[in-house]
Amino acid sequence: MRRLILTCVAIGSAAVGIARADEAARQPLYYQDPDGKPSYASRPKKAADGRDFRPVFDDAPAVGAASTPSAPKPSASADHHVLYYRNPMGLPDTSPKPKKDSMGMDYVPVYADEGGQSDPPGTVRISPGRLQTLGVRTEVAEMRSAAPRAVRATGVLQFDERHLATVTTKVPGWIEHLAVAATGDPVRRGQVLAEIYAPDLVASEEEYLVAAEMGGTIGAASVQRLRALDIPEGEIARLRRTGRSTRRIAVVAPADGVVIDKPVQEGMRVDAGEALYKTADLSSMWLIAQVQEQDLGTIQPGETARATFVAFPGRSFEGKVEFIYPSLSAETRTARVRIVLPNPDGKLRAAMYANVEIDGSAGAEPALSVPNSAVLDSGTRQVVLVAGDEGRFEPRPVKLGIRGDDWVQVLDGIEPGERVVVGANFLIDAESNLRAALQGFADSAKPAEPGAKP
Repeated sequence: MRRLILTCVAIGSAAVGIARADEAARQPLYYQDPDGKPSYASRPKKAADGRDFRPVFDDAPAVGAASTPSAPKPSASADHHVLYYRNPMGLPDTSPKPKKDSMGMDYVPVYADEGGQSDPPGTVRISPGRLQTLGVRTEVAEMRSAAPRAVRATGVLQFDERHLATVTTKVPGWIEHLAVAATGDPVRRGQVLAEIYAPDLVASEEEYLVAAEMGGTIGAASVQRLRALDIPEGEIARLRRTGRSTRRIAVVAPADGVVIDKPVQEGMRVDAGEALYKTADLSSMWLIAQVQEQDLGTIQPGETARATFVAFPGRSFEGKVEFIYPSLSAETRTARVRIVLPNPDGKLRAAMYANVEIDGSAGAEPALSVPNSAVLDSGTRQVVLVAGDEGRFEPRPVKLGIRGDDWVQVLDGIEPGERVVVGANFLIDAESNLRAALQGFADSAKPAEPGAKP
């Protein structure tokens, strides 16, 4: 019996020695507190009482793992290595090595294969408690018809180019009388503006009187010559009636309006074609609005526009979009949009600055849309966070379409029915970017496989 006992002890000692040798030959995943407490280390360590931390291998569960929810779950996967350690309370704080927080709680290790191999880079998993703490809110991406939205711009008033007129004379002469002598005076079509002495006009009237006595085709040709020199019909009728030429010839207004420029004075000599007056009809004005390039697709001629001016607080002037100019400014990337504003009381004046709101057109077909708050826009890249099961959030690059006041169309990147984060998405995005960066660092730090090319 004694020999049997000695034999069993020898066999047991040999087994223990073999186990220890095998244990020494293997590389531990991490080291755990010898009492099974949720305290871990990436290298050998001693507890407060001097005992060594217990090595944990890929085929052995951690001591106390069944009763400790926060204990890491080793896996036989080759990617089961620690990426970093995160705050146990879910705060946005990580560490490349084991540490404790201010309350003495150990940071939780995060492994490369945590969350499954199918999770895209940057995917974040958040516990239900932390979701409530962050105030995460989601909404469903759904098909919506784009509602008309107001396009806001700035603009400047100018005269209606169709109602501008320049008064000239076709012969040289001297201004002997100005009937309208001030800029801003209103004028009517046919009203006498000035009287000039022009030797060529006087000679033409004398020629007409001679031709009228001879009659026939010569008289008709003389009348046509007078009309070609812009002699008013009333003056021609007076010549026929009195048979006498006059020293002064009247210059009349070609259209109703207001004098906006008067460069001449009495006694001045003027050449043929020189401008005597410039007039404008102020019954309507052009508002030239500068519209951003991305808003041009929602504006069409005929749509309603409203303008407000500093000079008239609380008052809005309504007009119609008439024309969109064919080129953009290379400096500001804006296009000029012409809006016609009625001005029956003459309150609007050229060069006034305006804030403009144009009713944009709606999209023809319903399109997949998400709230504006769901889009994280860096200027060069647009991303939404798609909510999955078990607190999983995946960043998705998206291609956007028409923007509304509250919603934006998504042309590519997500599917109808998926939930997107609309609240606290900046916090989740920050952690997602950190996770993706650490994952990339871990991948670059992996040893190269045998035979792989450097």
